[in-house]
Amino acid sequence: MQLRTFLAVYRAGSFTAAGALLGLSQPTVTSQIRALEARLDHQLFERLPRGVAATSVADELAARIAAPLDELATVAERGRTHDEPSEPVHLGGPAEILSVRALPVLAPLVEEGLRLRVTTGLADDLLDGLRAGRFDLVLSAIRPRGRSVVAVPLMDEEFVLVAAPAWAAQLTGLTCDDPRPLNDVPLVAYAEDLPILRRYWRHVFRTRLAGPPAVVVPDLRGVLAAVTAGAGVSVLPRYLCEHERGSGALVPLLDPDDPPINTGFLAHRAGAPARRHVTLVRDRLLHAARDW
Repeated sequence: MQLRTFLAVYRAGSFTAAGALLGLSQPTVTSQIRALEARLDHQLFERLPRGVAATSVADELAARIAAPLDELATVAERGRTHDEPSEPVHLGGPAEILSVRALPVLAPLVEEGLRLRVTTGLADDLLDGLRAGRFDLVLSAIRPRGRSVVAVPLMDEEFVLVAAPAWAAQLTGLTCDDPRPLNDVPLVAYAEDLPILRRYWRHVFRTRLAGPPAVVVPDLRGVLAAVTAGAGVSVLPRYLCEHERGSGALVPLLDPDDPPINTGFLAHRAGAPARRHVTLVRDRLLHAARDW
């Protein structure tokens, strides 16, 4: 048990995060590490203001025990009976892509015994949770930094300037070189500071967007609903408004040669022990993303 706790601390970088992974309290983790240090007569971790840093002794110990302990964990996972529930896979990401892309392709895995816990939120918060051990996988709109997280590109989001047909009919003079027809049109945004809209204006129109939004909805599906109902103009990921564009409920206002694109990533903790269902979810998402 002490070695398993040690490996969790080594990988998570803190006693608190390791406790969350193992279902132990922080004092219990601290007690076990101190007992192991006493047995080895060597310090394993240097206490920092935030977390811990591994010593060279800890590096050597982790190199020796990681593979055997991970293999034991894999064997234990395989040894579960059909009726015994597996440990849930904790998945984090933006609400929109989880709802529209990820959950539909993961749903069939429930019949194979998958237990899934989904958390929505902002990329920075979710990545902090991944590092702390609260999540197994995170769909991230930004590339994670640091060696504690491994990320692979998952999909490219292309952004589209859209409006309902009634608004589109009034914007016939709009071009990539002249955004002035949009000056008096209400803007529907994800946040008060218009992050997606400002990026589109900067990338396509080569100008700074000024003025407050008319409607703010902190969920792009809500933005989609408002724009479709005629609230104004917005910028949305192409995948999110495919149906509305196909039906004519929304009209793309421009078709720039170089539209803004954002790459999404699938991230996991570096060195996390292998778990069958985590691997299954990761592989399913990567395979499905080929068609996204």
